[in-house]
Amino acid sequence: MTPSALLREARRSAGLTQAQVAQRAGISQSAVAQLERPGSNPTVETLDGVLRATGQRLRLASEPDHSSVDETLIARNLRLTPAQRLAAFETAHAELAELRRLARADGR
Repeated sequence: MTPSALLREARRSAGLTQAQVAQRAGISQSAVAQLERPGSNPTVETLDGVLRATGQRLRLASEPDHSSVDETLIARNLRLTPAQRLAAFETAHAELAELRRLARADGR
């Protein structure tokens, strides 16, 4: 969720006007309106202060990215033409078949 949507939702769920939030946060109503506009980029301190004025608070957490998706590989492949993708697939398929053959020969 974007900061602007987060602030707007928090204000609305608290049943407050922009002017009321502004008064509680010690800023102007136009500043609240600007923070609620898409694309606003408040500091963490500002975001937390305005959220507290709505009766909420900001909680940040980090966690390891356990995603196994290599987005750079996807982007690279999307830049290829369909013919180039097919050729790359055929090469990978042939290499895998060779690896299977070698693994079977080694296991005997």
